[in-house]
This record gives sequence, C-alpha cells and structure tokens, in this order.
Amino acid sequence: MKKFSFFSLVLFAVMNLFFCSSGEHRSNPQKVKPGIEVFLEEQTSLVKGKKVGLVTNPTGVDTHLKTDIELLNNHPDVNLAALYGPEHGVRGNAQAGEYVPFYMDDIYQLPVFSLYGQNMKPEEGMLNKIDEYMRSFDTSDKGKAPGKEMVSKLDVLIFDIQDIGTRIYTYIATMALCMQACAENNIEFIVLDRPNPINGIRLEGPVLEYPEFSSFVGMYPIPVRHGMTIGELALLFNDAFLEKKASLTVIPMQGWKRDMWYDETFLPWVIPSPNMPTLNTASVYPGQVYLEGTNISEGRGTTKPFELFGAPWIEAKSLADSLNSLGLQGVEFRESWFKPVISKYRKETCGGCQIHVIDRDAFKPFECTLYIIKTIRDEYPEHFEFHEEYFDKLMGTDKIRKALIEGASVKEITDSYYKELSSFKEKRKKYLLYSP
Repeated sequence: MKKFSFFSLVLFAVMNLFFCSSGEHRSNPQKVKPGIEVFLEEQTSLVKGKKVGLVTNPTGVDTHLKTDIELLNNHPDVNLAALYGPEHGVRGNAQAGEYVPFYMDDIYQLPVFSLYGQNMKPEEGMLNKIDEYMRSFDTSDKGKAPGKEMVSKLDVLIFDIQDIGTRIYTYIATMALCMQACAENNIEFIVLDRPNPINGIRLEGPVLEYPEFSSFVGMYPIPVRHGMTIGELALLFNDAFLEKKASLTVIPMQGWKRDMWYDETFLPWVIPSPNMPTLNTASVYPGQVYLEGTNISEGRGTTKPFELFGAPWIEAKSLADSLNSLGLQGVEFRESWFKPVISKYRKETCGGCQIHVIDRDAFKPFECTLYIIKTIRDEYPEHFEFHEEYFDKLMGTDKIRKALIEGASVKEITDSYYKELSSFKEKRKKYLLYSP
C-alpha cells in the first residue's frame, strides 16, 4: 500500500478547498448574510403591527437552514397571516406543471395560496403529456397573479425565493405579478434579497422583444442571463415596466459581490425546483432550457437534468465527437445514454451527451446550446423539430429560430443581438446594489 507523507495529505486537503469537483477555481470565498437575516436583525419595524403574507418555497431559509416560515411566525414583531407558493409549491414537492390546490398548512395553521394556476386544474390525463401541457400553460399569465380576495387582508407581502439568474425561470414572473397586485391593492411589498448563483457579471442572450413575446416564461425586455439579483430585478421591474408602481422595499444582502458564484458565499444550496438540483445545473440552464422548445430531451427525468441531453435517434459518440471538435471554451462533451423516467422519451433509451463544465468563467451556456441545436439539426434533419411558438416565447424573439433555419452561423447569431445586450447592461446600472 502506497504511503503518503503528512505534507502530501495537507497539500491535498488545501487543494480540495480551492477547487470544485468540476475543476472550477474558488477564489476568496466569504460568508454572505441573506436578506432574511438582515431583515430580522435590522428591519422588522417595517412590518410591526401589520398583517404579513409570505411568498416563499424551500429556498427561503437562513444560513442555518431555518425556514422563513418558522422564523417569521415565531418573531414577536411579525404577524404572519398567509403563505403563497410559486410553481412547485411552498414545499417544493410539485413537479413542473403540477396542480397545487389551496390548503391549510398543518404545522403552522396558515392558509396556503397557489400562484401557479390557482384553481386551474389540468384536465384528467393531461399530466401524462406533461411537456405538451407545460408548453401551453407556462406561456400564459392566466391564473398566476394573486387575486384581490387572496391578499385583501394583508398590509405587507414579503417575497423570499432563490432565483437562478436566467430570464426563463418562473419565480421572477411570479414576483412581478405579486408586485403589480400589491400596487393595485395598496399593499407594501418587501423583497429579501439572495445571490445570483451564477454571478452578477456575465450577461448573455437576446433581450426579449416586448410586448410581442412577453409570457410567464419571460415577461419583460431583459436578456437570457441578466446578471442581477432578485432584489435588483424588483427595482428594475418596478421602475421601468410595471403599469402601477408598488410600494417596494428591497432588503439587500451583506457580503455579496457581483463576481461571486453561489459556492463562494458559504450559503447552503437548497434545491430551488425539482429539476435544478445543483449549481452545475444552474450553470448550464441559461442555454439548455431552450431544448424544451425542441424535440430533444433536456434531461428531465434523469439525475442530471439540463446537463444531459439527447434523443432515441441520436448516436451518442458521433455527437460528442462533433461537439468537442468545435473547441468551445470551458466545456467538454461526454457521450452518454439515458432513460428518462418522466417527460420527453419517458422510458426510452436516448443517445446524447453530458455537458461537463471545466471552466465556468470561460463557459458561455447560451452560445453553447446554440451550437448543440445547430449541430443536431444539421446532422439529424429528418428527426429534429422545433416547437416553434414555445421556442420563440422562451427565446423572447423569433429571430434566433429563423436564423438557425436559414443556416446562419452561431457567431452571426450572437453578433446580431450584441447592441441590445450592451444597451441593457448600461440600463441596469442604476438598479445594481452590489459592487464587483
């Protein structure tokens, strides 16, 4: 048996502290205090003597994993009156598109309202066609804003949910609709801020064309990867887009800097939604989410959603070779076979790849997925299909799909929205709360 010196073991331990499992360098990690803790320590006077509603899910926790529900319910200055759940529910136990009815929480005896369809129960058997259902349901705003009867007894509505830094994530649409409802009903709105897990520096993708392509999976003219926290987005939405301005307060974090990734904050990672299990998932999501608008599996129903992708008609090794030959920065593709337990190609063996991000600061997820779509479409023209309306809603424009069909290069596509992306980067500056 090979023996290691004490020095070697210490060196090995130190190296593990500085490198992630995927080979990512972790620079200057520091503790971040989320908005919920700042609020409880310094700002509860904002709600004292008022009836409070809370929009949250399992990510609403402090650094010790105590839930917002428990923390607020037990605080002497807070009169917690109702809970509101986004897609997947307050407890996070509902799959994408799954109906969550009104109920009474059996622990805290609080009413729990759904902000994802409310009483719009899907037709029997529709969830066996979950992808088809999602494409129709997620593009509609109907039933996703809190009705007047749901908030009429509130004085304040608090929002605390972990976002993942991508426009196509329904929690930010839920926040915007809640803000509008509060403005219309003279209810104060408080956002407890949390990190952008994929950092607040990098911006990617086209800016949504508003209002033509506005939907629940992209409401306002922001890019795919916006580089903002949920509190910063609230400030932007309120100032620039809402028809009626909300009485908005954002409680900033302490210690967060724009260049930080989530694993540099020392905050515990809580799964934001059933198909967002890890930070690696969030890192590829700004691109891989667009596979939802095609007939390629995005890996739902596997243990690596969005990292795995493929279809029964793809030859895995050939695709991996083609994608690796492109020499894309920060990423390698490994041939892979998988059998989803839900969603597209359920119980069918799919050939495809797993995305391995080896340098997350160099990796460009949106550009990467454009190459994936273009490569698969070029190599399997008889099989590949767009779900055109849904793809365009996700993209926020129909120009990208049309350019791919017309044979444009990925560089031509990314160059086409550079000016709009630069303009948004300038526009967002006055809403940023944190330094680089």
